[in-house]
Amino acid sequence: MSAPAFVERPVRLGLRVAAAFACLPPLLTRITLGHAFFLTGRGKLANFDTFVSFLTDQGVPAPVLSAHVVARLEFYGGILLVLGLLTRLVALGLAGTMVVALLTERRQFFESWRFTGDIGPTDIASFVFLLLLTWLVVYGPGVVSLDALLARALGLGAKPKETPSPAA
Repeated sequence: MSAPAFVERPVRLGLRVAAAFACLPPLLTRITLGHAFFLTGRGKLANFDTFVSFLTDQGVPAPVLSAHVVARLEFYGGILLVLGLLTRLVALGLAGTMVVALLTERRQFFESWRFTGDIGPTDIASFVFLLLLTWLVVYGPGVVSLDALLARALGLGAKPKETPSPAA
């Protein structure tokens, strides 16, 4: 049973409008996260000794090496996210840093899951960043990205299925 025309037309229009704007969520997510990580990475590089001291106080193993890796991953990874280049790989690396951040903040993180306090898990930035980074790893950078441009140029995109030729 088909829908009446007065229902079908607005639904089709709504679906076309939604499809036209489908590029916005991954684009805005990448730009927002990339900018945030660029700024935090830049701050960590500018105040490197303070960042090493913080990691030492948190009990992170090899704090100097960890500081070098994290600061540069956030700085350069943020730039790459904004551009949409190597998005899944960068998002995976940054997600790893968020897991470590959550484990070092574990008391605050796990207490927030009780739902009896004043804060919830979404009040912890590293948890929200982890969720958004996971979304980028799974769904990718979107069509407005250098990754998509390179995939099209190299012919790595989804290939249309061949229709079998009719038997003679």
